[in-house]
Amino acid sequence: MTTVPGRRSSTFTRLLRHGFTDPSAAERLLDLPELSSVRSDPVLLEALGATADPDLALQGLARLVEAEEADERRVLLDTLVTAKPLRDRLLGVLGASEALGDHLARHPRDWQALVTYEATDLHPGVAEFEQGLAGADDPDSLRVAYRRCLLAIAARDVCGTTDVAEAAAELADLATATLRAALAIARTAAPADAARCRLAVIAMGKCGGHELNYVSDVDVIFVAEPIEGFEESAAVQAATRLAAHMMRICSDTTVEGTIWPVDANLRPEGRNGPLVRTLSSHLAYYQRWAKTWEFQALLKARPVAGDPELGAEYVDAVSPLVWQAADRENFVPDVQKMRRRVVDNIPADRIDREIKLGPGGLRDVEFAVQLLQLVHGRSDATLRSGTTLSALRALAAGGYVGRVDAAQLDDAYRFLRAMEHRIQLYRLRRTHLVPEDAPGLRRLGRSLGMRTDPITELNQAWKRHASVVRRLHEKLFYRPLLDAVAQLAPGESRLSAKAAVHRLEALGYADPAAALRHLEALSSGVSRKAAIQRTLLPVLLGWFADSADPDAGLLGFRKVSDALGKTPWYLRLLRDEGAAAENLARVLSAGRLAPDLLLRAPEAVALLGDPQGLKPRTREHLEQEVLAAVGRADGAESAVAAVRGVRRRELFRTTAADLIGSYGTEENPAEEDPGALVDRVGSAVTDLNAVTIAGALRAAVREQWGDTLPTRFAVIGMGRFGGHELGYGSDADVLFVHSPREGVDEQEAGRAANAVVAEMRRLLQLPTVDPPLIIDADLRPEGKSGPLVRTLASYEAYYRRWSLVWESQALLRAEPVAGDAELGREFIESIDTLRYPMEGLGEDAVREIRRLKARMESERLPRGADPTLHTKLGRGGLSDVEWTVQLMQMQHGWVEPGLRTTRTREALAAARAAELISGEDAQTLDEAWVLATRVRNAVMLVRGRPGDTFPSGPRELTAVGRYLGYEPGHVGDMLDDYRRITRRARAVVEERFYGA
Repeated sequence: MTTVPGRRSSTFTRLLRHGFTDPSAAERLLDLPELSSVRSDPVLLEALGATADPDLALQGLARLVEAEEADERRVLLDTLVTAKPLRDRLLGVLGASEALGDHLARHPRDWQALVTYEATDLHPGVAEFEQGLAGADDPDSLRVAYRRCLLAIAARDVCGTTDVAEAAAELADLATATLRAALAIARTAAPADAARCRLAVIAMGKCGGHELNYVSDVDVIFVAEPIEGFEESAAVQAATRLAAHMMRICSDTTVEGTIWPVDANLRPEGRNGPLVRTLSSHLAYYQRWAKTWEFQALLKARPVAGDPELGAEYVDAVSPLVWQAADRENFVPDVQKMRRRVVDNIPADRIDREIKLGPGGLRDVEFAVQLLQLVHGRSDATLRSGTTLSALRALAAGGYVGRVDAAQLDDAYRFLRAMEHRIQLYRLRRTHLVPEDAPGLRRLGRSLGMRTDPITELNQAWKRHASVVRRLHEKLFYRPLLDAVAQLAPGESRLSAKAAVHRLEALGYADPAAALRHLEALSSGVSRKAAIQRTLLPVLLGWFADSADPDAGLLGFRKVSDALGKTPWYLRLLRDEGAAAENLARVLSAGRLAPDLLLRAPEAVALLGDPQGLKPRTREHLEQEVLAAVGRADGAESAVAAVRGVRRRELFRTTAADLIGSYGTEENPAEEDPGALVDRVGSAVTDLNAVTIAGALRAAVREQWGDTLPTRFAVIGMGRFGGHELGYGSDADVLFVHSPREGVDEQEAGRAANAVVAEMRRLLQLPTVDPPLIIDADLRPEGKSGPLVRTLASYEAYYRRWSLVWESQALLRAEPVAGDAELGREFIESIDTLRYPMEGLGEDAVREIRRLKARMESERLPRGADPTLHTKLGRGGLSDVEWTVQLMQMQHGWVEPGLRTTRTREALAAARAAELISGEDAQTLDEAWVLATRVRNAVMLVRGRPGDTFPSGPRELTAVGRYLGYEPGHVGDMLDDYRRITRRARAVVEERFYGA
């Protein structure tokens, strides 16, 4: 076939569309006479394109058809066209496994093992695999038969006929059948040895757990007994020869490759110990000398080959020892040390690619599950499974692991195992390292069903699942310690106070002795309250330990429990409502603001157990409650005290929802969109402050004028208040406007308006332990020098004659928040032409806005503040984003209705929709604005007082990081990410605002 130089053929284009990365090479293969039917068949080309690596699949198919005789080749190609199951299986394997492609090129008839597609073929067990290996009476024929069976397992796996757990179980069953076949060959070769002994092969590790990899050492232990009439020593020697021969059959490499190494190093004394022992010898070792890790390994012991009765006797004999292991001194620290040693021994250049042994890898799941099994399985036989996912399901069913945690671990474990399977399947090599090259990553991603952008999707999914595993491993790995500590009571000898202190210290408690005193105070005694506390504390301690300040969480819990201990509903709520206890733990250990609010009104704990309790209430609902409370009060001060009570409760509701939405719980996993959290907080705090001002206004009017003020009066929200973007520590920027009622003298109306403003401010500034609501009216005409209240006509006259460009800009966020609604609307109508000028902004006005912004940057940033970390005035911070958006609003708001909003994110989205800014630039600004807002909220939540930059203290900084989704120890990543995101935003500001 020839093409005009520089012009692509139609086949070339089709191959590109089907996912081939080297269409030219593929075209050359399709030019082969043997593959002529493939070129012209769209079904086959589409099937090749659906594989993990279409180029590899086509190469494998070309090698296979070349190896076939002409008649067989025709049958193969015809069958591929007509039989979809075979087509998907064979091409799927060829696209995922170069090694199995090699096998088919050497043994082309083996493709026929994939033809059968019946119920018995879908989930074969040991018996079916033994049939598949039947007739393999020498090592090489066994290797060929093994690969043929492996081919079928891989075909079901890559086609999705079996899931990853089923494929792993099939691999373990194939290993069992192979061990039996290899032992039979060894026995046939040495009949005299076979006659002297009973030999049982005990599978360990992943084979024993029914969760084997494609390429893995098969861990075994050998146990032997003499046949009657033979001495024990002679029987053990004979059994050793049989075992060694069996291992060589499986492990040796020939032209047909290898099956897999058989590893007996988990036996007593490891490689230094005898290969085969009698049952009594095994038991003597385990009872006297075995280390903790050896009992953990025995959890997966399963007889698979040889004498079945002896194998069962072995498992029955060692099982009680396994479930007594947790009683050993230093059991949990030994298990923890072993896991740490594994991580420490990973080479630095591999740790980020290691999906088995590295942090957030498969071994983290397995160790966490096994530790919980060994502790709780002493008294709960339902946990005694050697299979990780089965054990995890049992732990969740028994309440030892939260349902959401278990589901997330299950999902992550399956994903990581699927990655491991596909990596090993490619060349059938024992590896747990993610490829570094783009083709390898692309093939891996496509093999897992990722087709749009395989490499990016793979890395994102891998990072997400590894993060889940890392978090839950740390959480679950310590839970047995929590169980032991929580059941402590004074005078108990089951666990010494010294040991409890050490364990609390290991969990991250800075003052474990004080923590122990809190535990004893909460859980000692025989009362029902103490019994419920003993049930709650193990879980609560785990959640406290998952925070930046577990000591504060436990102390707060004790204070709340002391305050509510006599109420009948409190502990019952925590015990019976799944989310309530975890919600409380998150709130108490996340910082100062939320606990301070709760301790002033502990009954607000009830909000945490109600599924609807953390949803913000509407402004209308809150206003009705506040105004009703004012109406019932005896005087203005008691009215505002009632209003403050509502504000305190609702502020707690908002902070609790924010913390729980950021951290997530079993019942409510963390929200994925930080912008949604920011918007929810901004709207909730804005509504809350608006109704608080409305309540203070009603109280002030009632005190002096009854129901009617001599003048219509409205409060206009400005800045973040008007923008529905208030944070926990924000002031309430306002303007006060009034309009005399008909027949009322303007001076009298003015005196009334000023009096009501003064009274409102006095009432809201009365000393209180609640977070203050500071009213700031400095954005009014003439600033602090101008009158506090003006009539609507006065505002109109001032803005018409004297207003400066910054005042027009400030009015972009003006919105009525309290008082006379009709007057508020009139005020907004009067300023619309000012903030959205019909002719846009002239060059002089744009220069003035830029000059003001530059001056603010140079003069208002606090001395010594890091401009890369200041959320308000720093590089790429709130001011940068807001001024950029506001400039677009003033320039284009008159012709673009979507820009006429007081909300920054909404205006930015409208500018993007109107193509005033690119989608990428808008996303960059939005991300920076949301992050800076979240940091400000986090600082207030953590410290209990507002701040515009990250705290300097390590514990507070860690708490801010936890709120933002960073694990402990990663605050450096948080600061780096903040600088990176805001640096990108500043670059957009330089271009979009300053015109650089």
